[in-house]
Amino acid sequence: MLPLFIVEPELWRQPDMSGRQWAFVSECITELRDSLAALGQPLVVRSGSAVEVLQSLHVEHGVTALWSHQETGNAWTYARDLAVGEWCRAKGIPWQEERQGGTIRRLGSRNGWAKRWDTFMAEPETPPPPALPSLSGIEPGAVPSPSDLSLRPDACPERQPGGMRAASTCLQSFITERGESYRTAMSSPLTGFEACSRLSPHLAWGTLSMRQVAQTTWQRQREIKASPGPHGAWRGALSSFSGRLHWRCHFTQKLEDEARLEFENLHPAYDGLRPAEPDAVRLEAWAKGETGLSFVDACMRSLTATGWMNFRMRAMLMAVASYHLWLDWRKPGEHLARLFTDYEPGIHWPQVQMQSGTTGINTVRIYNPVKQGHDQDPDGHFVRRWLPELAEVPDRFLQEPWKWDEAGRILGKTYPHPIVDHLAAAKEARQKVWAARRGSAFREEAQRIQDKHGSRKSGMPLTGRKRKAKTDNRQLPLLPEEEAAS
Repeated sequence: MLPLFIVEPELWRQPDMSGRQWAFVSECITELRDSLAALGQPLVVRSGSAVEVLQSLHVEHGVTALWSHQETGNAWTYARDLAVGEWCRAKGIPWQEERQGGTIRRLGSRNGWAKRWDTFMAEPETPPPPALPSLSGIEPGAVPSPSDLSLRPDACPERQPGGMRAASTCLQSFITERGESYRTAMSSPLTGFEACSRLSPHLAWGTLSMRQVAQTTWQRQREIKASPGPHGAWRGALSSFSGRLHWRCHFTQKLEDEARLEFENLHPAYDGLRPAEPDAVRLEAWAKGETGLSFVDACMRSLTATGWMNFRMRAMLMAVASYHLWLDWRKPGEHLARLFTDYEPGIHWPQVQMQSGTTGINTVRIYNPVKQGHDQDPDGHFVRRWLPELAEVPDRFLQEPWKWDEAGRILGKTYPHPIVDHLAAAKEARQKVWAARRGSAFREEAQRIQDKHGSRKSGMPLTGRKRKAKTDNRQLPLLPEEEAAS
């Protein structure tokens, strides 16, 4: 057996890929190479198109079968898989793609999906081989540098490290120490970095399997149930976390079933609602964390430096771009994809559309960024860390510095004025979005989308029925679907 990793330069030139992601992946590859070498045969790394690499190996050594995992990636990876499949058929080489998570290929109906997820995750884990016969005459090959892949510099000083050892440490610390406050602490960036599992990059890039995480969580739940003491916080936390493992695969299933989600509005009623070409000034201000909305800017700068953000703040960043700044979701979605070390297309693009209000089946949620700042960062510690320009602003004005009597000393000089009036922008966006939802044609298409993609267990009504938009002017619990990636 030849363990092979193909680094595809063209993939890393796609607009949703980035240097921080490659830095994580390269650490995973390096550790995997060492682990396989200890079994007898190190990982072989080759750069180029998958078909060209496979053809070269076939000519030199004779490939008799190809094994890989199933992938629900971006459109580029789907096109690559089609090309590999065609090559395998032409050469008479069987290709076995192993299912890795809860996503099901060629799914006919969502009915029974959750039960099938539970059954698959309960199957025994596949053990590693005891040894790998060494193959002579095959150079391991070099792991490319970012410059080899023409990746732009992408400083991410607080990025999580890659590799299976880091993944295992992260999982154990969450289920035994950090996760007790998960249910109550996940929403705030002050507490989410510690209380959330932080397993998302490892699940996205494969240093942990979903089955491994699910079974480890279930075992911990059994231990807590059997141990003396109330353990109420732990029980609630692990129950919530286990549910979100289902939701993670639920979203990936959406992209698996409808690949156009990466590029097109799920509900066509929103076509043309926002300008196809986004306002460049607004997009740049949002991407740099310079909108003048302090909590939004702090979240964006934190994400830029760490490669991770808790889910509620991810949702707020996307919602501000889509509603308050009225930007088409594609460019902001690409920017966030590049910033996320844990970028996974199957979660990312359905969530981008959900937070932009273009699915036709989800609640229209327009976050109030000022209220979010007061709720999630009441003492201003998070904003002060990431926006040193606001050091002189008193605490009571930190979320709305433009209301400070002496704001002129800072605004327009070291920190920008708000790029929009967030209340007026939200009102205008709400009116436009709801105008697109009127009529029987909208409801009929929404019902079709719900039948295909909607959860069978959420208890949500069929969303062809008009519901009042939630605007975060009062505290509202997030639906499980809206915390899927924490």
